Amino acid sequence: MTVSPSLPVRPGADAGVRPERPSVTELRLSAFAGHRNAAFPLGPLTLLAGPSGSGKTTALRAYEALARLGGGARLDEAFPDPHGCVPEQARPDAQSRRGFRLGCTADGPEGPIRLDIAVQAEPELRIVGERLTSGGLTLLETALVDPSRPVVQAAWHTAGASPVTRGPLPDDLLGTALLPLRVAGKTDGQRRVLAAVEQMVVALRSVFACDPRPRRMRAAVPLGSGRLLRGCDNLADVLWRTRTECGRRHAQLVAAVRDGCAGPVADLLSEPAPGGNGQGDAPRAARGGSPGVGPAVGHGVSHGGSHGVGHGWGRGPGHGNGPGHGNGPGHGNGPGHGNGPGHGNGPGHGNGPGQGSGTGAGHGRGAGPGLVRAVLDRGDGIRTPLALLGDGELRYLALALVLFTGPGVLEVDPVAEVPAALQTLTVLADGLDRCLDPRQRAQLLGVAARMGERGHIRLVGAVSDASWAAGVPGATVVHLDRERS
Repeated sequence: MTVSPSLPVRPGADAGVRPERPSVTELRLSAFAGHRNAAFPLGPLTLLAGPSGSGKTTALRAYEALARLGGGARLDEAFPDPHGCVPEQARPDAQSRRGFRLGCTADGPEGPIRLDIAVQAEPELRIVGERLTSGGLTLLETALVDPSRPVVQAAWHTAGASPVTRGPLPDDLLGTALLPLRVAGKTDGQRRVLAAVEQMVVALRSVFACDPRPRRMRAAVPLGSGRLLRGCDNLADVLWRTRTECGRRHAQLVAAVRDGCAGPVADLLSEPAPGGNGQGDAPRAARGGSPGVGPAVGHGVSHGGSHGVGHGWGRGPGHGNGPGHGNGPGHGNGPGHGNGPGHGNGPGHGNGPGQGSGTGAGHGRGAGPGLVRAVLDRGDGIRTPLALLGDGELRYLALALVLFTGPGVLEVDPVAEVPAALQTLTVLADGLDRCLDPRQRAQLLGVAARMGERGHIRLVGAVSDASWAAGVPGATVVHLDRERS
């Protein structure tokens, strides 16, 4: 393994000035799958480069597993296939035990903090050792003492009447993430432990693993949470939300799409899909009656005075000729009941106020596009559905969206107790250059470099060849080979 930094890192990285935002600056795979004694330096923009089989995906998988442990995930959730993490040449001990070791370093206001973990994968999955250190001082150390019990014996730095405090911790959770619940913070030593733990957890938790899947991105999707999934399947749903939330970032995204996609691009947006059906948050016409009125996705029932029954779903009020009851007033020819109104002189049933007439029950769908699709606005009224774009354009567009957004839009688990301004989001992108042409690769790396310079976004991407990244400011290229380290 060799490391090729393009240019010196940002000012402030020297020993005299500590970075304000915690971030992972080194990933260590001491004995993990095909890696042995490997240490990968990580900067604001890092490319893991090497041929197929060199362990790029394995390194990203290890990083993501550490991030999940830092967020409080159980060991079997972070490592769903623990046997695949055990080095092939690892020999079982006298108790038939085999495992793997990995760790990382998080830099920040407290200086470099090291975390190292030893995991037993066979015969049962458990953490058998963990060490958190700072400047040569051990802040936390755990060890498996009694294999018959599901705990490890932990000792953490106190520097009070007793130099350390001891106690059991569960063997399927990261001890570092549990310490804030066990350490009172009464002594200087305890406060140092808590500060180091916070730095490590904050650095680990804000991670988004992303691998856009063009085939799924082409399909229309229902409106949902508006938070981007790792495969970017719901890109149209996210655009429906983000286009109006931050005009400046959306303008930057459109400019990047214009640079990376063929043909003119005036805008990037979502629109109701032709024939779309279902639930949504914006008005649309009702089916099976008159047009739906008002925004809605909720549930309400109105009982008409002429023995008709109408049903509507809505988050907001509907309107008609009578009183109603619920979370939103419903109006009809009789009382309405529910979380939102029915509307009309008879029944309507739908995702929003539907209208109808008569005394029998009727059903209609209203209030918001059930399915939305993403389109490129070419100008002059011409719109190109993303379903017609090539794989490279779709992957480029999705990755650009990821880099221009943040934890509020991506499906990640940021640390709520820490202000967003003090957190850094790390994007893990396997196959970063897959399907991209040279222009798209260069444009995307430029976006990543600019966002990394601001300190809020870091990118770790896996590529087969990083020669095209030479000269990009702030880029660190880690070269792997099939021999592995």
